[in-house]
Amino acid sequence: MKATCLSSACKRLLLTVTALATATAVTALATMTSVTAPAAIALATVTTAAAAETAVPEAGAAPPAKSAPVKIAVFDFELDDASAAGAYKLANGAEDRSRMDAVTAEARRYLAQSGRYALVDTAAAGEPAVKTHELRRCDGCEAAIAAKLGADQSLVGVVTRVAQTEYYATVQIRNAKTGKVIEQQTAFFTGADDAWPSGVRLLLKHQVLAEPN
Repeated sequence: MKATCLSSACKRLLLTVTALATATAVTALATMTSVTAPAAIALATVTTAAAAETAVPEAGAAPPAKSAPVKIAVFDFELDDASAAGAYKLANGAEDRSRMDAVTAEARRYLAQSGRYALVDTAAAGEPAVKTHELRRCDGCEAAIAAKLGADQSLVGVVTRVAQTEYYATVQIRNAKTGKVIEQQTAFFTGADDAWPSGVRLLLKHQVLAEPN
């Protein structure tokens, strides 16, 4: 005899029936499905596995373990000045370096705060491309440098100034062991030079750290 169970109340009861269902539970199941008690017992046995899979964790149960944060070497952000001032070397280098220091500090702070990354100190990196802030032109050499520092990933960031109040922010993340690019994002912003840190933060928030749909 095939028993049917169409009501939502009946389905909820089926999910809570176990292999050791009591006589009371079996009787209730039989009443709701209009079948005999023996048929209800058979139906309860069939649904035991499904009930176990869909059971709600007990209160106080330990949550699933979180993945360990990825060790990342965030190198100093670099300025690529494509503006008229940059072309004629009219920009103030000291002021620009101060702005870029603020950008780097904000990027590191935001990534660490996310809990997904653990920062690896890059101060010990003495390679010329690091010291001259030319990692964006070294064809991925930052990955090997990051690996030597003990990082899993490397991040190179660039602010490209195209006008006094217009700029692009770019971040590129590589696997430190293989050198493969695993993330690259660019966004265009408007705002004065002191807005660069907030632009980079928005890029990280909405394009790098955003959960996939």
